[in-house]
Amino acid sequence: MILALTDTTKNWWWGALAAGAVVILAVVALLTILVLLVRTIDERTMAIRETLKQAAANTADTALIGETAAKVDDVLAEGLEHHLFLGRVLDKVRS
Repeated sequence: MILALTDTTKNWWWGALAAGAVVILAVVALLTILVLLVRTIDERTMAIRETLKQAAANTADTALIGETAAKVDDVLAEGLEHHLFLGRVLDKVRS
């Protein structure tokens, strides 16, 4: 059995095959770009997750800030009392 195709029919077939090859190449290129973009997004998401974990670790002890500030104020007040006391004593010793 021999298929007899006219020149026009052969040209149409070759054109369809060429168009199919172009479409396949375009799909492969677009899927490759999609995979690369998804990989980039995934890597950046992991980086953001690590940054958020570090931020959570850095702010885990923020409840102690108020307590520390109160203790620092107490230390400063005690230092001021010593300063004032020594100022009075030194004035008496000098005179």
